[in-house]
Amino acid sequence: MSNRDESPAVEYSERTRAMQRDAMRHVLISLSHYEDVERSGVKIIERGEGCYIFDADGRRYLDTFASLLTSVCGHGRPEVHEAMLEQMRQIEFYPLYHDCMTPVVIELAKRLAEVAPGDLEVSFFVSDGSDATEAAMKMARQYFWERGETGRTKILYRRNSYHGASMGAMAATGLQWFREPYPPTAPGFVQVMAPNPYRCELGLDPEESARMALRNTEAIIKWEGPESIAAMILDPIPGSNVGYPVPPDFYLPELKQLCERHGILTIYDEIQVGMGKTGRMFCCEHWDVVPDFLCLAKGFPSGFAPIGVVLTTCEIADTFRRPGHDFRHGHTFAGHPVCAAAALAVLDIFERENLVERAARMGDYLGERLNALYRHPIVGDVRGMGLLRAIELVADQDTREPLADDLKVGNYVRDWCYRNGMILRNNGDILVLAPPLVITEQLIDEIVDNIDDGIIAAMEHFDLA
Repeated sequence: MSNRDESPAVEYSERTRAMQRDAMRHVLISLSHYEDVERSGVKIIERGEGCYIFDADGRRYLDTFASLLTSVCGHGRPEVHEAMLEQMRQIEFYPLYHDCMTPVVIELAKRLAEVAPGDLEVSFFVSDGSDATEAAMKMARQYFWERGETGRTKILYRRNSYHGASMGAMAATGLQWFREPYPPTAPGFVQVMAPNPYRCELGLDPEESARMALRNTEAIIKWEGPESIAAMILDPIPGSNVGYPVPPDFYLPELKQLCERHGILTIYDEIQVGMGKTGRMFCCEHWDVVPDFLCLAKGFPSGFAPIGVVLTTCEIADTFRRPGHDFRHGHTFAGHPVCAAAALAVLDIFERENLVERAARMGDYLGERLNALYRHPIVGDVRGMGLLRAIELVADQDTREPLADDLKVGNYVRDWCYRNGMILRNNGDILVLAPPLVITEQLIDEIVDNIDDGIIAAMEHFDLA
């Protein structure tokens, strides 16, 4: 049994403590947990290298979450830095606006058309993930408006999925805790059931949970009236908030067919789960389904610059290419040339280093190693796909009884890993992993060994053995 759970709290230098004081006074942290901040202080991350980050005092941490599912190529890639600098030497900024484009943006759109699934060959560039889902939903609504179907305004979305922090994207987010401070949310958003193989809201087994989700979605479509629905937004695998529950193979193809029967457009949010993380370039490729809109951000530029994109078809894009029918949406920095140069350099790395194939191989190895954690009685479920993996901690493996909320066992394991040189993210008692695609077997061993020891330490601390 490990005794490292008693390792001392991190000691910070005076320089770091000064920055922490300034941060608490002058910076409001995005999606912060100030309980954690007050307990251990703001973590000041100063630099990155490969799969590691370094704090302001030089301590090294293995980054198992790729800087919020983003730095998929690893930190500190000089070829990306050089591409961005070269673009700045040419022109640092001119907007993708009105009747102007820069060459690098055109080249990026061509590259995306080459790698995108199906007939998705037109890019609408944005600045981040919330911008992408917001733009896709507006595009779906205006598409029908331009066609004279002005009654098609509603957006279907699934419980427990996250689609962004802006008001429109939040209205399509099925996480109640995230929405509750902001009523009323934007109108026209309709919630449907999502399958969850481990924790179905109706207590059903994995296959029947997915069948019931399909029946629920069809019933909602009929209740609302298909002629009132523009689109359905979903993530092919729900993200880290619920620990990547993978649906049965029939679910996504049948859901796509259901939407097509009723003339409902589909929006796939692959901001968390796309860009090679699942072992395919795009998550939807595992089921051979192609949406009408595909949203990317986060790993798309691998964290080197803020850029996202909505990919769609020529048929939809041509709706907005007629005089007087322009898509009424845009942002000043959308399609920023330096950001586009970064995204192009990232695509080069993907191709040169075979990162998608590597992610599939490393993902299989990670899954095999994590399955050994079932030997601990508090490990209820190990799930995910590729390098997106989650471990759900429970009070009882057989009954799946959750751990008591006030224990905060997941927080304990996370903090234990941090004190021992590893960044681990958790959502309550679900530990979530999304390491960079450049991860190695040796580093995967280190990740799993640390989690293993952290779980042992938590079991000892809370007397859960």
